[in-house]
Amino acid sequence: MKFFSTSLCLLTMATSCKTESNPEANNLTQNDSIALVQRAKNIHENVITLDTHCDINIKNFTDTLNYTQNLESQVNLPKMNAGGLDVAWFVVYTGQDSLTTKGYKNAYINAISKFEAIHKLVKELAPNQIELALTSNDVRQISNSGKKVAMIGIENGYPIGEDISNVEKFYNLGARYMSLSHNGHSQLCDSNTGEKDNVWLHHGLSDLGKDVIKEMNRLGMMIDVSHPSKEAMRDMIELSRAPIIASHSSARALCNHSRNLDDEQLEWMKKNGGVVQTVAFQAYTNTEKNNMRDHAIKSIREDIAKSIGSTWYERSEMATLSEEKKEAFYDVRGTIIKMADEKAKTLKDFPPKVNVSDFVDHIDYMVEKIGLQHVGISSDFDGGGGVEGWSDASETFNVTLELVKRGYTEEQIEKLWSGNLLRVLDDVQAIAQQP
Repeated sequence: MKFFSTSLCLLTMATSCKTESNPEANNLTQNDSIALVQRAKNIHENVITLDTHCDINIKNFTDTLNYTQNLESQVNLPKMNAGGLDVAWFVVYTGQDSLTTKGYKNAYINAISKFEAIHKLVKELAPNQIELALTSNDVRQISNSGKKVAMIGIENGYPIGEDISNVEKFYNLGARYMSLSHNGHSQLCDSNTGEKDNVWLHHGLSDLGKDVIKEMNRLGMMIDVSHPSKEAMRDMIELSRAPIIASHSSARALCNHSRNLDDEQLEWMKKNGGVVQTVAFQAYTNTEKNNMRDHAIKSIREDIAKSIGSTWYERSEMATLSEEKKEAFYDVRGTIIKMADEKAKTLKDFPPKVNVSDFVDHIDYMVEKIGLQHVGISSDFDGGGGVEGWSDASETFNVTLELVKRGYTEEQIEKLWSGNLLRVLDDVQAIAQQP
């Protein structure tokens, strides 16, 4: 059974949060609002809620500091319990570095440390609270037992280096999806970031990248296209025998960012039978709204960072930081953002944050464009993700509430939260069993 808490603002949200696309919500009586929230609670209780992208910091997986505690992290067990989030795909992320033997070695060490952290959580720190799943059947059985579910995805195939046997090593450690690049071209494929200056390394997949795609098909590991370039995505779809996923991307038609998928890419996903996991990342949800607020709040964040002995970095500046400085900044980034947001609330006419309504606009668009069976949900928590109303795992219910307000049924919401993604996982694993 799923237990979760809801905030006192939910009743207000039910009548005011979605004014633009659902004006009828403003005409709800108090009884209607209470009934709507209760219906949303029942649905949230019944479905398996699954988030395909939650970053981790290995500092939060120690004997003294870990996910059994309500840490500052956007995802941990207390927050998952509070918000009714059943399944978290913990991400083995490695930033892009030089395509050298040394770079590959360091990346491999980083990846292994994150695999070990996740295994420590499920085996040593909280085995009675959370368990690792490798299949959709595992997900359902673990969830039915009352435990939370951990799954593993890899963001950036860079740690593979030039040794394709590492794909199977990572698979055996529990990885069930992998992106072949991140922000920067890897040895496997080009990144979406090449759009900025139109400089490409492979013009799609490299030869090694093509071999990795075949190996992922052989093993039953889902191919993630959220960070690779459009041309690399085209190559992957043409080469793969199995459906693919975008683990954390939204619709480019609504937000013109290279991390999002344009209408042509969405059609490719539909024909491929894959799924796009809509991401609640402010800059990929509503760039104009996000930029307006970021511009207004920047000086506040800088002042707060200075007051706690730190420095505020914009995302564009973080690429210049070493991994150690980046990790040190991430340790305080959430605190700085939270303190700045509290300060902004006291200021008159301050630009609003991107919110759950803006996020679900992307779900609506993609459902209409390519069909509900090809759309899912992700947060990118602890990697920059989160919108007002779904700022961490404890607020997960608010996504279900917004979907209910827009008329989605329990069956449809179940598919959006987990059914579609698990269907693709089943397809990928079934194809791996074929000769």
